[in-house]
Amino acid sequence: MTLSQALQSIQPPCEASIAGAARRFEQIAAPLGALGLLQDAVIQLAGAQGKVLPEIDRRAVVVFCADNGVVAQGVTQCGQEVTATVAENLSRDMTSVCLMAKHENVEVIPVDIGVARTVGGAKLVDRKIAFGTKDMTLEPAMTREEAVRAIEVGIEMAGMCAEKGIQILCAGEMGIGNTTSSAAVTAALLGVEPAAVTGRGAGLSSEGLERKIHAIERALERAQIDANDPITVLSEVGGFDIAGMAGLYIGGALHGIPSVVDGVIAQVAALVAVRMCPDVRGYLLFSHKSAEPASRLLLAEMDAKPYIDAGMRLGEGTGAVAGIALLDLGLAVYRGMPAFDDIEIDAYVPLS
Repeated sequence: MTLSQALQSIQPPCEASIAGAARRFEQIAAPLGALGLLQDAVIQLAGAQGKVLPEIDRRAVVVFCADNGVVAQGVTQCGQEVTATVAENLSRDMTSVCLMAKHENVEVIPVDIGVARTVGGAKLVDRKIAFGTKDMTLEPAMTREEAVRAIEVGIEMAGMCAEKGIQILCAGEMGIGNTTSSAAVTAALLGVEPAAVTGRGAGLSSEGLERKIHAIERALERAQIDANDPITVLSEVGGFDIAGMAGLYIGGALHGIPSVVDGVIAQVAALVAVRMCPDVRGYLLFSHKSAEPASRLLLAEMDAKPYIDAGMRLGEGTGAVAGIALLDLGLAVYRGMPAFDDIEIDAYVPLS
């Protein structure tokens, strides 16, 4: 399915299911609003899946692996060879998200969407758009056509998961230099200075952080981007992984599958998806607040209230997988608690 077709086919979440889930929370034997943000998340799951009793037993994390040409500007601690190594290790179940996902019964689907060299592995899905993006300080990171193709890879992955019966999605990423690309996209979409949204990534020194900020400033000055066109923003200063994640969120909404959004790079992708189709927002649950400075602004822009604040910065979709564990706990109460009538006590009522 093309991007245009997907965007035209997305329907908003089911209001009747949202109302039904809210009523059920009023009836179960627990204090009003006792689960806080988890209660809101369960209600949102109901709306996304279109049923009062949502199910998330079958879950997957799709990890988009891609390189970023801007690493030539000295914005990272390590080279692009790390992306390829981790991509292959994802196929061998040898990374952080693989270990967490195994514990939470989450299927890991690694996708080569733009690694800078040829990589392989039995589980690795080959959808390489190019061998990494170009250096955005000198030229567009990708062509507009490549940006659309990368988004459509994400839509395709969501469709593949829908065919497998997946009930909830997570998007992850692996790509050296992608916090530079994500900060550039954030600055362009929100119209803020790069210094306000650029962090140290995987532990840059103060000198490295200055190089990173200046690289983003040069890229945005070169591009003169129209912030109202998210595809242009992606093509000028984005990454293939960001585009793929945005496509996964769009595809999830298309198929009625909610997605748990990870940290700052996933949040950038979520904003790209929401800018292309506002109805996508109702299918997105936000797992955690990233330590990167852009996260706060991105979450505020989407009126998102993540339910984990643990200083996580692992990437790969690990925060989203951690969020799945909390959703399981919220659903255990929602689905299993008896009603007030069943245990013959008076229901809680709001105090006037």
